[in-house]
Amino acid sequence: MVTLNDIRAAQARIHGIAIRTPLIEFDHPESGVHGLFLKPENQQPVGAFKLRGAYNKIASLSEDDRKRGVITYSSGNHAQGVAYAARALGVKSVIVMPENAPAIKREATAALGAEIVFVGPSSAERQRKAEELAEQHGYVIVPPYNDEQIIAGQGTIGLEILEDLPEVETVLAPVGGGGMISGVATAIKLSKPSANVIGVEPELAADAQASLRAGKIVQFPADEVLRTMADGLRTQSIGPINFEHIRRYVDDIVTVTEDEIREAVRLLAANPKTMAEPSGAVAVAGFLFHRDELPKTKLNVAIISGGNIDPGMLEEFRRGSRYSN
Repeated sequence: MVTLNDIRAAQARIHGIAIRTPLIEFDHPESGVHGLFLKPENQQPVGAFKLRGAYNKIASLSEDDRKRGVITYSSGNHAQGVAYAARALGVKSVIVMPENAPAIKREATAALGAEIVFVGPSSAERQRKAEELAEQHGYVIVPPYNDEQIIAGQGTIGLEILEDLPEVETVLAPVGGGGMISGVATAIKLSKPSANVIGVEPELAADAQASLRAGKIVQFPADEVLRTMADGLRTQSIGPINFEHIRRYVDDIVTVTEDEIREAVRLLAANPKTMAEPSGAVAVAGFLFHRDELPKTKLNVAIISGGNIDPGMLEEFRRGSRYSN
């Protein structure tokens, strides 16, 4: 299990590489919402929180391991995080991506100097290909979420929230493979046990909620999770290491509909500083539309995990009418 000291060490390691994102009070006249602050990880150099864990992992490798090069498997944001971190540390990076990854994420990853290998849409297929290439070429695998150094890096978000808003009562985080919420929940609960940590995921890819309810990891079929627009949350199951942290530290996981995600993206786009991709907007959607399932708290933080949204998609959302719950 990741400790508070692990997360503090990660915070020191990523200093000067990852941006210390500020808390922004959510203020939109249409929403009628009060008491919600946003943690805008869309402001990171790669447009998403993934840089934190990726840099912490690669910077922790021995010199010999760095010389071997690193490989990962990702639909986009972790790919960019690994490519950016590897370039900063002078390490070769190879990324296995699905052919249906958004063009904005494919192009950004290539621009960071990574070698890209394309496979089919299944997250299991991506992982198998990465493991095969690592075996062939000796690359070190940098997992997208099922790794303690990755979890510790993402946990730095939780430390920053507590530093900026010590009185925080509830923190909402998106859930895909479980890396972010594992780290954030560990940081929050070991520092302030009274605070609530709530995961939010699309109802079309609700494997983490199913796992928490069942007390064991539940895997969803690839064709099922592909239905959500939140491409960064299309993982078929959470990682075993992540599940242990979620089971110990996360209070609950709620789900949001595609219409709710779309409306959250539209509302967040009113402020350029809070621009979110669908995956990045799910925690906000959870707060906006599922208050009755959340703790009755007055000081809340929702994490915007990323802002790498296709311009055409954003324009389509902006033209849409306001969602009515």
